[in-house]
Amino acid sequence: MATNQKDYGEMAKKASPPSPKAKDFLCAFLIGGGICTFGQALLLLYTYLELPETTVKALVPMTIIVITAILTGTGVFDKIAKHAGAGTLVPITGFANSIVSPAMEFSAEGRILGTGAKLFSIAGPVIAYGTAAASIYGVIAYLFKLY
Repeated sequence: MATNQKDYGEMAKKASPPSPKAKDFLCAFLIGGGICTFGQALLLLYTYLELPETTVKALVPMTIIVITAILTGTGVFDKIAKHAGAGTLVPITGFANSIVSPAMEFSAEGRILGTGAKLFSIAGPVIAYGTAAASIYGVIAYLFKLY
């Protein structure tokens, strides 16, 4: 039995429960905001400990990345993301999760063809285009003396 695209769309719409958009937006906002607030708390803590500014600027993202990697590895991050949706895509936590998840998923295929090959499958384009965008911005800033 062949189904055309319109019929398939109607069948899918009937089978899919409606999404509680207000609840989803609120959860994404609260959890994403909580992640950002945690980052700010880390910044204040490291500053309170009288660490040099450059050290603080490095420690905050490193701490968040390590915590996200641990939560991803233990399966907790997926449970948080289930409720937070896009709220967990705050760039640094989303990036850490996108590195650790494929590494875990494909580790059974070996270190080279599994973990090594799939490690940057999601984050690779972000790194490539991010580097290209930063390079273009750097050239523009240099040409117009924006630094």
